[in-house]
Amino acid sequence: MTDFPRSLLEFQRRFPDEAACAAYLRHLRWPEGFVCPTCGSTRGWALATKAHTHECADCRKQTSVTAGTMMRGSKLALTVWFWAAYLMATHSNGSSALQVQRQLGRGSYKSAWLLCAKLRRAMVAPERSPLAGLVEVDEATIACRTKDDPPAGGGGRSHQGKLLIAGAVEVGDGGPNGGPGPHPPGADPGLLRPQPARLPCRKPRRRRHCQDRRLGWPAP
Repeated sequence: MTDFPRSLLEFQRRFPDEAACAAYLRHLRWPEGFVCPTCGSTRGWALATKAHTHECADCRKQTSVTAGTMMRGSKLALTVWFWAAYLMATHSNGSSALQVQRQLGRGSYKSAWLLCAKLRRAMVAPERSPLAGLVEVDEATIACRTKDDPPAGGGGRSHQGKLLIAGAVEVGDGGPNGGPGPHPPGADPGLLRPQPARLPCRKPRRRRHCQDRRLGWPAP
């Protein structure tokens, strides 16, 4: 149950319906069988009146297989969650909320955006380490005009109508360890430091090599 599906057909065979998805979550939560999280009893049964929920025979505590997960209390079907997670984890260039909305046939873009946001938050490595050693830093701007920006202007290096994106990648033998993120005009670039993220291992661009202290960023 721990091996990752290697194709869409294999994924569809393993998780064809709600029951298969719930069984997978049940196995992850109780690999040796049901255990009550309140009293530790191993006696219990699945409720017919509540989907994916078990009740303890001793203390009557009811526990869902989605308890403590991002799927807790969600109105979306488990199959939708599973398909969205698989598509986002296997797409080489990442998946946007619009792509997920179209691929899963969701009627609301907002629900697709919230679904993707929760999955991206869950994909962040909790034990990621700060950048250290030789760090490569670069920046770029994308169009992002708000209602407070004037309708004209923003030429050259002006911040009007633009969102400044800063990225940093650790250059070393262990592979890149980067922390990209939006950098609004006037914000302290050091705000990127507490939230590093793991980037895909690929050869970093060599256009600009520098220690982060040269840009005035706090040393790790």
